[in-house]
Amino acid sequence: MRMRSSPEVSAHPVVALALAVLIGLLCAGCGSNANADSGTTGSGDQKAADRDQAVKFAACMRQNGVEDFPDPNAKGDFDYGVSVSPQAWQQALAACKELQPPGSLSADRSPEEQAAGLRLARCIRANGVRDFPDPANGEPLIDTTRIPSTERKGGMAVLNAAIKKCRDDLTAAADSKP
Repeated sequence: MRMRSSPEVSAHPVVALALAVLIGLLCAGCGSNANADSGTTGSGDQKAADRDQAVKFAACMRQNGVEDFPDPNAKGDFDYGVSVSPQAWQQALAACKELQPPGSLSADRSPEEQAAGLRLARCIRANGVRDFPDPANGEPLIDTTRIPSTERKGGMAVLNAAIKKCRDDLTAAADSKP
């Protein structure tokens, strides 16, 4: 899951774009479209309620230190990348837990995407981030809270450079076709 308020963030547009696309693909809001009372779909009302909850969640995240956290896009996804420290991200998530839409910030991958995620991890480790973990399905491909080296001075820059070198694996992991 990228940080502008962190002084160690690299401003590489390609990396930022890749991370934003990745997070957008991984973060999907979900909810039922079925109306339990009538057995018909109430998608309009449910979609409006889901969007309202997602907008409130986004506002909460901004109020709790993730100042550039966006409102959901038209699909209900959050197009967001790493812009704060892992601690700031975790604090904001904890503060906004009650508002977080079900399924948002999820990371379920197909078998092909998971295999590409494992290749991504090997590539990133080979490019200087030795403590980059293998991604578990259902968890983010890139989770700075699980990469201790990103806490050190220059750590995010090393990660961003490795991601740039491994962008083909990142793309495959985030958008594999069965």
